[in-house]
Amino acid sequence: MKIGVLGLQGAVREHIRSVEACGEEAFEIKKVDQLKDLDGLILPGGESTTMRRLIDRYGFLEPIKELANSGKPIFGTCAGLILLAKEIVGYQQPHLGLMDVTVERNSFGRQRESFEAELDIKDVGESFPAVFIRAPHIVKVGPNVEVLAKHEDRIVAAREGNLLGCSFHPELTDDYRFTKYFLNMVKEAKQARV
Repeated sequence: MKIGVLGLQGAVREHIRSVEACGEEAFEIKKVDQLKDLDGLILPGGESTTMRRLIDRYGFLEPIKELANSGKPIFGTCAGLILLAKEIVGYQQPHLGLMDVTVERNSFGRQRESFEAELDIKDVGESFPAVFIRAPHIVKVGPNVEVLAKHEDRIVAAREGNLLGCSFHPELTDDYRFTKYFLNMVKEAKQARV
């Protein structure tokens, strides 16, 4: 399997390390033409507004939407979740607008309010060490979205078909269960295409 990590800004190396720890290959994606060979794509945490500017500058917007529409899995963490969302509280326009969720940015506070919490994640496992850094949360989900995890009654992980999003940073821990969950999505999607 070929997994790409969008390499415009954010926690790129950490995601690559996490995928490699699961025994798969990961590549930093800096050019649009690198997308065509991928089986799955990770949109890392970072700063969503900056990432969107770079997505526009380098022409990634439509190609990422095409990748999603072709059924290839995309995993957005923190800012990546904001990029995926169809609606962002307080903003007129979404970024990619792919996943039927409404998100609120920085809903757990600023950088200094960063924290770690143990989460039970559906189909992943219990006591997952989730790292929250200026994290968003999912305010509302559409009818086809499956909620995977909550923290203090706020939705922090969800899946809609080939789209996976979470508020936290699984790549900043040595617990690879959530990354493995995404890789299984990629494997299943690849087998379905054969």
